[in-house]
Amino acid sequence: MKCLPKKSLKHIKFNLLFFVLWTCLITACTPSKNIEEATIVFKGGTIYTQEAENPIAEALAIKDSLILFVGSDEEVEAYIGPLTQMIDFSGKIMTPGWIEGHGHFMGLGYNLLNLDLSAAKNYDEIVEKVRLTAANTKSGQWIIGNGWHQSKWEEPAKNSFNGFPLHDLLSAVTPDHPVVLFHASGHALLANAKAMEIAKIGPLNRELNGYRKISGGEIIRDEKGHPTGIFNENAMGLISQYIPERSEERNLQAFNLAQATCHKNGITSFHDAGIGKSNMAFYQKMKSDGSLKTRIYAMLDGSDKELLQDWYQKGPLIDPWLTVRSIKLMADGALGSKGAWLLEEYSDQAGHYGHETMPMEEIYQTVEDGLQFGFQIATHAIGDKANQEVLNQYQKALEKINTPSVDPRFRIEHVQHLHPKDIPRFAQLGVIPSMQAIHLSSDRPWAMDRLGKKRIIEGAYMWQSLLATGIPVINGTDVPVEPLSPIANFYASVTRKTLDGKPETGYEPAQKMTRDQALKSYTLSPAFGAFEEKIKGSITSGKLADLVILNQDLMKIDENQILNTKVLMTIIGGDIVYQIEE
Repeated sequence: MKCLPKKSLKHIKFNLLFFVLWTCLITACTPSKNIEEATIVFKGGTIYTQEAENPIAEALAIKDSLILFVGSDEEVEAYIGPLTQMIDFSGKIMTPGWIEGHGHFMGLGYNLLNLDLSAAKNYDEIVEKVRLTAANTKSGQWIIGNGWHQSKWEEPAKNSFNGFPLHDLLSAVTPDHPVVLFHASGHALLANAKAMEIAKIGPLNRELNGYRKISGGEIIRDEKGHPTGIFNENAMGLISQYIPERSEERNLQAFNLAQATCHKNGITSFHDAGIGKSNMAFYQKMKSDGSLKTRIYAMLDGSDKELLQDWYQKGPLIDPWLTVRSIKLMADGALGSKGAWLLEEYSDQAGHYGHETMPMEEIYQTVEDGLQFGFQIATHAIGDKANQEVLNQYQKALEKINTPSVDPRFRIEHVQHLHPKDIPRFAQLGVIPSMQAIHLSSDRPWAMDRLGKKRIIEGAYMWQSLLATGIPVINGTDVPVEPLSPIANFYASVTRKTLDGKPETGYEPAQKMTRDQALKSYTLSPAFGAFEEKIKGSITSGKLADLVILNQDLMKIDENQILNTKVLMTIIGGDIVYQIEE
């Protein structure tokens, strides 16, 4: 066999070494056959993942509707192909999509369609707004308004009773139009004389047998028995039943407005607290024709027994866009309308304790049914008495139906005021407090009048005390009671101030959330509260690509800059549903 010259051998060795090195380089820079090509890649920013093992990243790859990869700018290169859309978000931050933990989706839309009274500074201003609306509205047509709150006015109404305005001025400017103005809390309304005439509500000596008893509510009357126009809690139905049904066209308008508002605010999922038959059918239609672009976690209206029986037979519906596995109950009213059910009387109304709006026996039975048929129970409770009683019903049902394999994740919605001894019971029973931090900013200045200093300090808006027990806290806005703004809610959570920055140290500052806790309360915790933590709420491979990009780092900036934060982009299921340029 002929031997090759030494020079040739050296040349072959060099070429072989070069080939091996080149092959390694190509292999490193070219996606492996086992690595999928991304649909979209984000690079260059800061990603707060809500994942303990990888809390901060700088790049992310999406494949269709799912997160494909989270890591460094260098690592994500392996997922870039010729069809990958590249987005540089340098200097910006990304978080999991915000989840509205408690709101009213169609209420949000209709609030935008109806007369908005939330910015009114006094009752006279409200009357004038209604007068102008009536002047441009056909005689006999109903005028609906939302958002007034007597405790937020700069001055009280000149003519009032128990702190609420009388209807007289409103009725004088609207003699030919029935008018209903819903309180900001949604737990009371003001009706004019025309609306009360339609509902056959009049002075006690002329109405029915002289008295109309309302369970869980009241028609507020003056000393002579005349209706003031205020209908509280369950009494609202005496008037609202006469409001004409909403047309399909108006429903669609409200739905589109609500969805656009969610996207603009970085909301990718929405816990809709209290869905009746008509809204449920409408949502199913929107989903079937592809119009539903915000994920809805629907809570069935627990006051509709026929609706519940129907769903008990069908069982829960689990779907990425429309999930139905929760039942919403109402134990009491709101603090602003003096309907919250208290253990001790209201500080500003002697002898008044609020309202038990649903009998505890009925709540217990629904809790038991929920355990049997696989539905979560979420009960509205604001006052300390209501929270205590609901915890009692949950405990009684859990002890009776002891099934270790069942994870009910019962919730209490609002949890604004607690007796101190009830705080540890949430963790002991596994009950999730679904709270709205923005209520502190909005309500705390006047809540002192309702509860007094001792009850405020020991039991009101107890976020940190609940978190310290190990139970997650869900955040939200209760929209349309408050504006749909996760940024304002985040600010309220970490500062406990009003939105104009008062007081300087925040109200009861020991109860402030940390920024990490506040972000979790709007992402991973509400995902857990909807049994969805395995598919959303954090940024990791395999979860839904529901994301939001913000213009500044609200995890690090000075707190006085938080409210200047803007949503730049909202992504749901890998689709960019909202985008603005700075």
